[in-house]
Amino acid sequence: MSGVLQITRGRRQAAVRGTIYGDEGIGKSTLATQFPAPLVLDTEDGTHHLDVARVSVHDWKTLTLAVTELAVNPQGFQTIVIDSADWAEKLLIEWLLKTSGKKSIEDFGFGRGYTMLAEHWTRFLASCDVLVSHGINVVWVAHSCVKRVSPPDQTDGYDRYELKLTKQVSPLLREWCDLLLFCTYKMKLVEGGDGRLKAQGGKERVMHAEHSAAWSAKNRFGLPAEMPMDIGQLESIFAGPAPAPVGAPGQPAKTANAVQGPAAGSEETLQDLIERHIADAKSVRTLGKIGDRIDALLSEGQLTEDQADVLTKAVAARHDELEPKEVANVVV
Repeated sequence: MSGVLQITRGRRQAAVRGTIYGDEGIGKSTLATQFPAPLVLDTEDGTHHLDVARVSVHDWKTLTLAVTELAVNPQGFQTIVIDSADWAEKLLIEWLLKTSGKKSIEDFGFGRGYTMLAEHWTRFLASCDVLVSHGINVVWVAHSCVKRVSPPDQTDGYDRYELKLTKQVSPLLREWCDLLLFCTYKMKLVEGGDGRLKAQGGKERVMHAEHSAAWSAKNRFGLPAEMPMDIGQLESIFAGPAPAPVGAPGQPAKTANAVQGPAAGSEETLQDLIERHIADAKSVRTLGKIGDRIDALLSEGQLTEDQADVLTKAVAARHDELEPKEVANVVV
C-alpha cells in the first residue's frame, strides 16, 4: 500500500498573517512598516509622514487589483501593509452600494447587505492568502473601539477593546490572523488622597499578544503576553532576511506606483492586467503561478468562465513560446 499521508514534523517558517490595532496615533502604521521590505496600500492617506513605498488606494477595485498584481509580481516587496482595515471596509461598502444602486447597506433588506459584505471580505482575504503562500507577509492596520460584550455565562456585560469593524467582518479578520496585536499605553490606577481612583503613567507603549477580558489579541508564535511596542520583539516570527525592495538602499522603491490599479477613467480591466503579465512572463514557472491565480480568480467570481478561458489559452500560447528556449538553455 502506497503512502497517502505526507507527515512533517517541527515548526514551519511561513509568511505572517497579521493585524495591528489600537489607540489613535500610538504608532501602529510605523510598527507595521518596520516589517521586512514593506509596501503600504494606503486607504486613508495616513502614511504621508513615513518614508515608505506606498500605493494610494481610494476605491475597492484598486485595492483588489493591487493585491492581484502583487501576487503575480511582488516587485521585491516582502510585506504588504493594508492601512487601514476599517477604511478598506468603507471602500467595500461604497463599492457594493455603487454597483447595486443602493443608498445604504440596509437597503438590501433582511441583512443581505451585511452578508454580501462578509462574502466579499472573505474573498479578499483569500487573495491575501495567495500573497502569503508566495512568502509575502500581509499586515493589516486597524483602529480600535470599545464595545459592550455580554458572554452567555455571565450575568452582566462588560466593555472591551475590539477592532473598529462591523460585527460581520471583525470575526473574519480575527480568525484569519496568525498575529493579532493590541497596542495601547500602559497605565495603572492608584487611590488618591481623596479616596478617588486616578490614572498614572500613560506614556509607555505596549502591545498585547494574548487574549484578555479587556481586549482581543492572539499569536501563534509563542510571543509573550505583553511586550514593549518595538519591532525587535517580533523578529523571531519572520521567516528570514527579506530581499530589499527595488530602488537604492534606504530609499522608497521607485516602482511602487507601478502596482496601482486602473487610473480613473481608464478602460483597463483585470483581464487586461493579467494578459499583460502573461506577455511579459520570462519563465514557465512564472506562467504556472499566473495560471494558478486565474483559477483562483475564477473560483472567487472575479473572472467569468469566458475570460478565464481566454487567459488560459494565452498562458498556453506563451508557454509554447518559452519552453523550447528553456530546454535549449539547459546544460547537459
